[in-house]
Amino acid sequence: MDRSTIEAGYRSLQDQFCAAIEGVDGTAPFRRDHWERPGGGGGETRVLEGHGTIEKAAVNVSAVWGDMPSQVAGRMAAAGDRFFATGISIIVHPANPHAPAFHANLRYFELDGDTAWFGGGSDLTPCYLYEEDARHFHGTLQAACDRHDVADYAAWKRWCDEYFFLPHRGEARGIGGVFFDHLIERLPEVWVFQQDLGSHLSDAYIPILERRSAAGFSGEQRSWQELRRGRYAEFNLVWDRGTRFGLETGGRVESILASLPPRARWAYDAEPAEGTPEAALLELVRGPARSWA
Repeated sequence: MDRSTIEAGYRSLQDQFCAAIEGVDGTAPFRRDHWERPGGGGGETRVLEGHGTIEKAAVNVSAVWGDMPSQVAGRMAAAGDRFFATGISIIVHPANPHAPAFHANLRYFELDGDTAWFGGGSDLTPCYLYEEDARHFHGTLQAACDRHDVADYAAWKRWCDEYFFLPHRGEARGIGGVFFDHLIERLPEVWVFQQDLGSHLSDAYIPILERRSAAGFSGEQRSWQELRRGRYAEFNLVWDRGTRFGLETGGRVESILASLPPRARWAYDAEPAEGTPEAALLELVRGPARSWA
């Protein structure tokens, strides 16, 4: 696989998704921050913060390389092995509690120039459940998978449900999506699939964002959103492998932690009243994973 072609594809997706978000928010363009990694490589982080529809969005593309740090050795490779990694990560935290948070990541990894694989996925994290949103999101991802023999929506949906789970809480982070990693066979075909999936991420999310951002909300609903964002932060800081890899390989901290919500809250033993929409959301994330597509 040609590294420069893959990186260019991720940068094109960065342009596309940022334009879609700017079209919804309409208040300001993304701030662009080019950075370099001392050990080799760099990237561009684009951030939109504190505006109308979007409280925070971050779209980061990077291409980094170097020697595998000793703290990562054993999990992926031997210490000192040369690696190359490029990818795009997307996170959107809307201002309106009725609009779900969105995450996507697509990546390519090489080890010593002879072992390579693709990974990625996308998931949705609502504070309030709207079943039509869940069906639209999952249906769009399934359609992208169904167009390619190398993709498996059913298996990757299960993998996503298992990965985006907080064991210490006994809760799913949200309503899932798809997650895949270490795809080492038929790489050119997987790359075609990744581009197709990436080009339809805005189709999966933007209609939901536009619809729910128009709804009114109360201070209590905003408070609930901040509690749920606390769970989001817990997952990213405690369980997410991408966060850990970035920090352990000397990645840029500002870009790695750009996925965190701008405002989150923790309250002791905070349980919503029975029969409320908030309780329904907890019942969902604490129960068995549902089928949406």
